[in-house]
Amino acid sequence: MELGGALESPSLVELTLHRLRHEILSGALAPGERLVEEHLTQRFGTSRAPLREALRQLAQEGLIEHLPRRGVRVAELSAADADELFALREVLERHAVEAAFARPQAPSLAGVSAAWQRMAEAARTGDAFAENNAHQRFHVEVVALAGQRHLLMAFEPVIFKLQLLMATNLRLEAEHREAAEGVERHRRLLDALAAAGAATALDALASHGARTYIG
Repeated sequence: MELGGALESPSLVELTLHRLRHEILSGALAPGERLVEEHLTQRFGTSRAPLREALRQLAQEGLIEHLPRRGVRVAELSAADADELFALREVLERHAVEAAFARPQAPSLAGVSAAWQRMAEAARTGDAFAENNAHQRFHVEVVALAGQRHLLMAFEPVIFKLQLLMATNLRLEAEHREAAEGVERHRRLLDALAAAGAATALDALASHGARTYIG
């Protein structure tokens, strides 16, 4: 029985983590909204142990915040936070692109291309959550082109924290633009990377429009 319980626990954590992340990034749980353990365990039909582990992982990703004596809430990022995080993302991405094209062989764009394909399909079907995930994956794959493990490890926490802003960005863009416009911006960046020139790719990054509609 103990072995069965031990084997079951990771899957419960993953299921709880996936559901909470989906609700946060889809807007079902709004920035600043309190997360009450008792309510969540009842709604998800799980115990406190997997819920707390899922919350711990979400806190590491920057999607929730633990507040002293006030419990847990969905993270809120200010305009200053957004500026800082996007600036940091730009620095890391530019360094990654420069490093990628400084290598003897041109980088493989298979991962970036696959992420763009997922983004295009999600935009076509109107799946904002899937589009957000594909958008995040696209930028992770861009940084992965450098082939530098520590660079990627430094980048991933930044992109996790930006997921909330990306979700807001996609929802706001939906009010002002066709979904295809965001996909087209990323296609231009993919095309610039495929041109196998660092200068072209860096120019595309600079005009990528990552902060459009972010307040």
